[in-house]
Amino acid sequence: MVLQRIHMANVISCRVCGNRGLRPFFKIGKQPLANALLKSSTWKEPRYPLNLVWCENCKLVQLDYTVNPKTLFSRYVWVTGTSKTAKDFSEIFYKRLINRTKRAKSGYVLEVASNDGTFLKPFINNGFEVLGIDPAKNIVDMAMRNGIPTKCAFWGEKTAKRLLNKNGPAHIIFARNVIAHVADTLDFAKGLALAIDDDGVVAIEPHYAGVIQKECQYDSIYHEHLCYFTLKPLEYLLHSVGLHVFDITESPISGGTIVVYASKKKRKISSMIKKYRNDETKHKINSFAAWEKFAETAREHRKKFLKLLENVNASKKTVVGWGASARSSTLLNFSNIGPELISQIADKNPLKHDLYTAGTHIHIDSPENIMRRQPKCVVILGWNFTREISAELKKKCNYKGDILIPLPGTPKLKNI
Repeated sequence: MVLQRIHMANVISCRVCGNRGLRPFFKIGKQPLANALLKSSTWKEPRYPLNLVWCENCKLVQLDYTVNPKTLFSRYVWVTGTSKTAKDFSEIFYKRLINRTKRAKSGYVLEVASNDGTFLKPFINNGFEVLGIDPAKNIVDMAMRNGIPTKCAFWGEKTAKRLLNKNGPAHIIFARNVIAHVADTLDFAKGLALAIDDDGVVAIEPHYAGVIQKECQYDSIYHEHLCYFTLKPLEYLLHSVGLHVFDITESPISGGTIVVYASKKKRKISSMIKKYRNDETKHKINSFAAWEKFAETAREHRKKFLKLLENVNASKKTVVGWGASARSSTLLNFSNIGPELISQIADKNPLKHDLYTAGTHIHIDSPENIMRRQPKCVVILGWNFTREISAELKKKCNYKGDILIPLPGTPKLKNI
């Protein structure tokens, strides 16, 4: 049944618990693939349904449609190492994970969806044997050139068995910002449980749906993100494959993520786990009514953001964007914002230069080229890195104009 559900594009049962009681609450409509950047502004890209549903049983929020993973992930344009925030956090992430393991350097460290290997580097620098797994060949090649042992594959039971037979069990497995991308969620979790040592630790870092809901982060909804996890459905998933959650920490990535730690053997539950459980119950974060309210707030935000952007343009200011991220695609397409309102978008990733955004067809170029135009307003589309981007605008670009920060919460116009 699972395979049939995945290959049929329309989802008829929950990706975690298999329940068919899925209730729709937010219809965004047909949208292009967020990372399907175009070589020409005249190209017409395919569009796919982008709508959210809520599971009556495990309370997981998820998309009701699955795009073929090979279409989404076989070639990728997001590179972890382009973000200073991510690089800095990789050191903190390493220390937190090591502090929660029971052995020092026996076994090896495995990262699932390892991208360019930025988060494996601290382990290598401290003498650990590591291995990365990623489905995007262009990114795997990049990681290998940088000295990070990486294999090109999609993660699941099949890959886990192959690695187990060849390398034995891993003592540490971590999967950052990937579990939400997985079409066969249960198979992914089974692979983690299979490949981890009996006294090893699994760490999973998803964008926390409680933050998405509270701060109206509707721009995180796109076809790559199939699931939106709070602690409740994530615990349900991991427990179903024999993994027991014992701790949780918070991360600055993606505008608010959590790192959940689990193991095969039951360990003492931390106070943070108890806090998250209590908060989700107290604030009814997993309720259908709360998610209906989220959808309503997102529609109101769209009106405010569009009005503010129109007012800035009416004052005859040159307006550019910063950060051609996947989440910016939803923000722009949901609000129907094109080059008439944001003339160009700056992005530090050279893989995106001289391409056009999906759906809205805005030209992407390097920050150096775009800031030479001396814009008067910069829309921080990668708002989850606002502090990092603002510092770069001030110090490297000597920028003294306005910045428009669309999220979290109400859109804001500030002078830098």
